[in-house]
Amino acid sequence: MPEIRDHHLAQINIARFRVPMADPVNADFIANLDRVNAIAEGSPGFVWRLVGEGGNATDIQAFDDPDVIVNMSTWADIDALAAFTYRDPAHLEIMRRRKEWFERMEFAMVLWWVPAGHRPTPAEGKARLELLRRQGPSEDAFTFARPFGPPGTGQAEPLLDRCA
Repeated sequence: MPEIRDHHLAQINIARFRVPMADPVNADFIANLDRVNAIAEGSPGFVWRLVGEGGNATDIQAFDDPDVIVNMSTWADIDALAAFTYRDPAHLEIMRRRKEWFERMEFAMVLWWVPAGHRPTPAEGKARLELLRRQGPSEDAFTFARPFGPPGTGQAEPLLDRCA
């Protein structure tokens, strides 16, 4: 029987295009969005993802900079998100090519726990990114390199071995 969880893992990652999104340089990235999003949605542990009117989140203007795109989702746990992020071949293919399309950003991704069923907003994600930038990894804003367990699990210290 599947484990019932009180919390899900939320994530936001942002990226700034090197050139405007509509530029032909970005065509492969845009062409693969639906395919990679469908793989994420079919992955074990996937719960929810932020979707705009175009079926993905590229039309959601969460930042003042129009060349910054946002991706947000929730997952059953950190292991499920890590499996998709770092072990799915289609996702890895796109991640390996990210320098073709995106500028390097120091704080582009953050993880945090939310009550099961909660759908985080881009404003929440922005606040968690800012918290990570200001204070470093904590129970409230962390990374794969310094993950924390869900509230109430007694895993207040980083789970350093889990996502290496």
